[in-house]
Amino acid sequence: MKYWLMKTEPSTFGIDDLARAPKRRSGWDGVRNYQVRNMLRDEMRKGDLAFIYHSSCEVPGIYGIARIVAEGYPDPTAFDRKHAHYDPKSDPAAPTWYMVDVAFVKRFARPVTLETLKSHARTLDDFLILKRGNRLSITPVTPTQWRKVLALA
Repeated sequence: MKYWLMKTEPSTFGIDDLARAPKRRSGWDGVRNYQVRNMLRDEMRKGDLAFIYHSSCEVPGIYGIARIVAEGYPDPTAFDRKHAHYDPKSDPAAPTWYMVDVAFVKRFARPVTLETLKSHARTLDDFLILKRGNRLSITPVTPTQWRKVLALA
């Protein structure tokens, strides 16, 4: 099993939206970064766990956990001309963009804020969310980092 951190803006789709989704499950669509696309397509597996990190909000941080319940498949929003994630260069015969399905596992009683993560940076062993310049919406998390963040929650 692998562990991940998936960033999202709660004004668009957050942990509470996932908890309210039908069967508490949703597609993780709209990723338009090649490095992240490769993770979605090639590395994320059914059963992997992910922290759900809220960004671009009043209190950025990790708000809960999701499980990967469907491995990477072509993102249909890339082909939908009416969708905000439409990509005119994407070809259904050779898809450019991929997504996974995630299921709600739990919401933390209180978030592990970015401020808290920063205050524990020395013990989080190069946690990518804390790296200057990291703009990736999905990053891998080591088992040690996973346990340490859970302890903070």
